[in-house]
Amino acid sequence: MRGAGRRRGGVRGSSSHLRARAAARLRVPEQPGPAGGDAEALAEPPPPPRGQTSPGPVNRRPGGVRGGPVSSPPGRRARLSSPGAGRSSAEAREELRRRLLGLIEGSRVMIFSKSYCPHSARVKELFSSLGVECNILELDQIDDGASVQEVLSEITSQRTVPNIFVNKVHMGGCDRTFQAHQSGLLQKLLQGDSAYDYDLIVIGGGSGGLACAQEAAILGKKVMVLDFVVPSPQGTSWGKLFFFVAALVDSRKFGWEYNQQVKHNWETMTEAIQNHIGSLNWGYRLSLREKAVAYVNSYGEFVEHHKIKATNRKGQETCYTAAKFVIATGERPRYLGIQGDKEYCITSDDLFSLPYCPGKTLVVGASYVALECAGFLAGVGLDVTVMVRSILLRGFDQEMAEKVGSYMEQHGVKFLRKFVPVMVQQLEKGSPGKLKVVAKSTEGPETIEGVYNTSSSSIELVIIYFFPNRSGKVPVNDVEQTNVPYVYAIGDVLEGKLELTPVAIQAGKLLARRLFGGRLEKASCLLLFLR
Repeated sequence: MRGAGRRRGGVRGSSSHLRARAAARLRVPEQPGPAGGDAEALAEPPPPPRGQTSPGPVNRRPGGVRGGPVSSPPGRRARLSSPGAGRSSAEAREELRRRLLGLIEGSRVMIFSKSYCPHSARVKELFSSLGVECNILELDQIDDGASVQEVLSEITSQRTVPNIFVNKVHMGGCDRTFQAHQSGLLQKLLQGDSAYDYDLIVIGGGSGGLACAQEAAILGKKVMVLDFVVPSPQGTSWGKLFFFVAALVDSRKFGWEYNQQVKHNWETMTEAIQNHIGSLNWGYRLSLREKAVAYVNSYGEFVEHHKIKATNRKGQETCYTAAKFVIATGERPRYLGIQGDKEYCITSDDLFSLPYCPGKTLVVGASYVALECAGFLAGVGLDVTVMVRSILLRGFDQEMAEKVGSYMEQHGVKFLRKFVPVMVQQLEKGSPGKLKVVAKSTEGPETIEGVYNTSSSSIELVIIYFFPNRSGKVPVNDVEQTNVPYVYAIGDVLEGKLELTPVAIQAGKLLARRLFGGRLEKASCLLLFLR
């Protein structure tokens, strides 16, 4: 477990629908689009043939429903009590949401349907053939059906019917329910939460994962955290902790030596940081223990629906089951696959494990962590160059990104734009010695070479920081749900989301509240202002 920096857990395996630096092997077919995915939407029933008169709404009455034209409807019709008169619109909407959640919580199978919808009819027939009793609410046969559908959309991000819940897990619509039936997932969900070891297993012990786990435990759920970090080629198994010394009051314990001239001691700093990380790890584990969250330092691999295999450092394997899973594995820097990279270069994860000052440094990449590395190293007085393939801070506002770059240049960081390294060669042995980096332009045939060292000690370091390509990201809907109904994901592993620790923490807390606390609030991006 790492300290204040972002945390990476592990999920091992491979599959087409869950990728989190490795993938969960869940044999559920791909389902594009939102959770519903069915053709039936918010339309009214089709008009009667020409020359006939529409019979108008049938069986409508506030607070109750009756069966629609389904040949063999299973189960019982759900009743939705009236919110009562005299309430404001906000109060009435909140009361409606509460009543809907009550129906979902109290039903083994809850189907929100429309009596004329063919997709709804197929789902009802499926559960009837399985001998499963369902609660059914026909939205076209209650006066507030449109309001119900709106609130359901807020809860599930699905605007279509049928809208189906099985043991409080949102299945989605007709297509996904039949896919779950074919894969065996539906039968597993019908067994109920009592069949599982845990209500929630969080995979990854970083900021977002821990926030989600602790919030779920506060809400009374049984929670486990699986946390394992594959060591880097340099042997590092924890990542980055960045801090900025704004004053010299406490600076000596972080390596600063000064009488009249300020001087920094790298070895003193790294020792202090590792001690600080150790104390933070102890604090995190103590906090988890106080909330009765099980912490297991093992590598997770999905082996079947709702079941994960955990492998510890000794290779011992244990299997656990859970009603829901959250993937919060974060991201790791990767090597480029060029000559000399693993032999002579390190990643940003290894920075504070170096036993010596890195000296003149080349930082490859322009993510926010790459720029953090560059800014920190320049801040302790080192000669730093950032090699940028295309733009700074991809995914962030580019006007603000360029302001960050301009500020860094004013404070001594050099930028080499539109170049990528193609080879790293050792010129002199040492700790680590002197290296030559060959890079080529991304806009033409131009090739350049650079030698990195310091004039005093001839020590050189190249830092490589690149994220895996986008195919390694996990796609989710706007409530962090993957295409597997009981698997969610938060943090840096998400596709197309901001990779920021505060965002991951907020997303983890809100996800737990939506899953277990009946809340609707979704994670919103934090605004960052430069001053």
